[in-house]
Amino acid sequence: MSEQNLPAAADIQARLLRSPYHQWLGLKVLSVGDGEIVLQATWREEWSVNPDNPYTHGGILAALIDLTADWALVSHTGRGVPTVDLRVDYHRPAIQGDLTIRGKVVKAGKQLSVAEARIEDAQGALLASGRGVYLTAPPKG
Repeated sequence: MSEQNLPAAADIQARLLRSPYHQWLGLKVLSVGDGEIVLQATWREEWSVNPDNPYTHGGILAALIDLTADWALVSHTGRGVPTVDLRVDYHRPAIQGDLTIRGKVVKAGKQLSVAEARIEDAQGALLASGRGVYLTAPPKG
């Protein structure tokens, strides 16, 4: 997309929050660029693996990486794209607290594209990172 056609953060926010799951994650769009997006996720008690040791379940982190990388592609393509493959690396426990997720397109292809995301805590420490492959072929029909 050209800079003139780039969706505004408010537009991406409205589209993102159409999903009840994204609403539950407490997602907020902090910034959008061509092929880049920064989101914030509001921590919830239900994310805890164990109430005695309240760190965030890895499945939540994987979902945040997948959806942020996908939405980085939305900022570039203008439409959602399905995940073909996803790799997640966990670097340190995500203890209670809101998370910042930064996504960017690595390679925009005609059939398949690659995007990555990283999750940081409030102090900017890297908690998890990942890369996905997404089907960006034009929809049939």
